[in-house]
Amino acid sequence: MAGASTQSTTPIRRGPATARTVRRAIARLPLPFLTAALLAVSACTPQQPAPAASPSSAAPEPVTIEINQSRDQYGQHAILLQLTNTTEGLLTVDGARVNSPLFDADIEWAPQAGSLELPPHQPKSVQAQLPGPACAGPVAASSQASATVSVTAAGRQPEELPLPAPDPFDVLPRNNAELCLAADAAMVAGLGLDPHLEVAADGRTAVVRLRISPRPAGPGATPSLTLHGVGGTPLLAEAMTGFGAEPWPRNVTFLTGEPDTVLALRVRPARCDPHAVAEDKVGTLLPLNVAVGAREGVLKVAAGGPLRAQLYDFVTRACQNG
Repeated sequence: MAGASTQSTTPIRRGPATARTVRRAIARLPLPFLTAALLAVSACTPQQPAPAASPSSAAPEPVTIEINQSRDQYGQHAILLQLTNTTEGLLTVDGARVNSPLFDADIEWAPQAGSLELPPHQPKSVQAQLPGPACAGPVAASSQASATVSVTAAGRQPEELPLPAPDPFDVLPRNNAELCLAADAAMVAGLGLDPHLEVAADGRTAVVRLRISPRPAGPGATPSLTLHGVGGTPLLAEAMTGFGAEPWPRNVTFLTGEPDTVLALRVRPARCDPHAVAEDKVGTLLPLNVAVGAREGVLKVAAGGPLRAQLYDFVTRACQNG
């Protein structure tokens, strides 16, 4: 028709049905069709996997053992075995032994009273003497140590428990190195401190004498011991040259077959606080930095009872006199 405008229509494109549209369509279905539709939808919904069951952890041992060492054991060739009761009841420990490739025999401990009572969740430390060190082979890791503890729980028979023996502070390797170094040094020369202390007239310094006694020379190569230096202790320090003291010897080598040598070490108090002597544990263990063959390290020479008493008296008086 003339003058009439013709409108063109464009088909409407519908996007995919939304979840709301699907739900509305399902809601208008008759009941039988509704049930079938719901089953179809649930069949297409991915199922969440059931949580996996956590593996059951192994029950802890009723007692644990750990290796340690305090200053009280320094110079005594002894260590501490820390035993801990992990149960809710009282345990009785009848003995313990630690096996380590660093020593020629087991490290054994037996209670003097026949048994040791361990209350629940309480640790107790006991002292055990070290056997001879194993010095021939390479040094092994302390983690290789293992233990056997004889323990009895209330109402049960005694049992021997094989346990790991952790050594978090490397007590066993350190003691092995020190004992092997001492054994090698003893084959070259004897080392000791003279029992007499020479105190200066003003009482501010004193002389400790270190005696080196080489062994008789044998056939073949002549072994040597080199003293690289002498260290101070928590109680004693090297006297300053202003007091007329000679510096402590350094880098001195001794051979088997040589005559004895006496080194004069002039000392002064390293500290003068009120607890210096009262709480001393290692102040009279003189550390020597030595080398013998392939071994090198610190060798501690202990003052005997008479010298130790004189050193304590010297430090006390020197500190009182300023």
